[in-house]
Amino acid sequence: MSPPNNPPRTLGVAMIGYAFMGKAHSNAWRNVASFFDVPAFEQKVIVGRDFDAVSEAAAKYGWKETATDWRTVLDRDDIHVVDICAPGWMHAEIAVAALEAGKHVLLEKPLANTLAEAEAMADAARAARAKGVQSMVGFNYRRVPALALAKELIAEGRLGMVRHVRAAYLQDWLADETAPMTWRLKKETAGSGALGDIASHAIDQVLFLLGDQVREVSGRTHTFTTQRPGPAGLEDVTVDDAAWVTLSLASGAIASVEVSRVATGQKNSLKLEVYGEKGAILFDLETINELGFLDATAPAREQGFRRILINEPEHPYMAAWWPQGHTIGWEHTFTHEVRDFLLAIAAGTQPSPSFEDGLTVQRILSAVEESVAAKSSIIQLANAPAEGA
Repeated sequence: MSPPNNPPRTLGVAMIGYAFMGKAHSNAWRNVASFFDVPAFEQKVIVGRDFDAVSEAAAKYGWKETATDWRTVLDRDDIHVVDICAPGWMHAEIAVAALEAGKHVLLEKPLANTLAEAEAMADAARAARAKGVQSMVGFNYRRVPALALAKELIAEGRLGMVRHVRAAYLQDWLADETAPMTWRLKKETAGSGALGDIASHAIDQVLFLLGDQVREVSGRTHTFTTQRPGPAGLEDVTVDDAAWVTLSLASGAIASVEVSRVATGQKNSLKLEVYGEKGAILFDLETINELGFLDATAPAREQGFRRILINEPEHPYMAAWWPQGHTIGWEHTFTHEVRDFLLAIAAGTQPSPSFEDGLTVQRILSAVEESVAAKSSIIQLANAPAEGA
């Protein structure tokens, strides 16, 4: 690719993967330049192993070409950005190879399936960054305008010293015990279950909102349905359905994280509650355009949670969208993510969250697994501050 001091006029983008996340990312690439001023880019090629399926995806999502082998993409001089939406077990191999080939990398969360893979990926990212090649993990909830505003309020001291946080990410797509086996329910392909899939989001939010570090971890996981129907009969589920985690933070705050993919009636509910000495914040992803805020410094007779509707141009990202009173949705978080990634590439700066931030989350997840294996024992972490946090 072109050296950092002579960037290409138009960035060529390749995306690897075309299913759920591929659709979400494609929507972002297709729309970002319509609303934000970003460097010129082109949706060059989408990669998938099934020729017919990836060809159909390319036609739907606006990609000019298709490929069935991601390695061929890395050899192309007209590809400058690789967006990895493949399953987690493929992340390490593809991301390291792309970075070594000089491609900027946007990678869906979590960073990897194992701590060893995550460490190797962070090392590759550091080496590439020294050559002007950027990388970012796609924790898209950092780009929810309400949560970006919550971070601003916390950083401004509006909550004072934060004492504790409650995070609950609840889904019910596995509540039916007859739901079929998928790759997400096998440890060799998914790494873990609800822990890696959605607890990674909740833990990243704790770190993002507070700008803090985790020092101690304890946890418990459980699999409620141990076998599910596969093509040849019942197959063993080798990951967790739900997890419960307690995090002790360097600041003295305590965070509780509860995640489940069997929470009947909860479709995609990420609830966050942050309680400080001077105030509190409430958020629920199912009401994505709202933030609850309580100012405890107001007179007692005036106190109460106020509902902030996130649709003013003064709110993060919102000036690019619609007039006041018109809301946005889940898909817009990916548009914001791509926008921030492209601007960081243009500026030659490290986008956030970095692979090091992803490694920090992976270390916490690994500590949770260690705690689970030791009957919920407290596990100490001695990690350094994450870059870009």
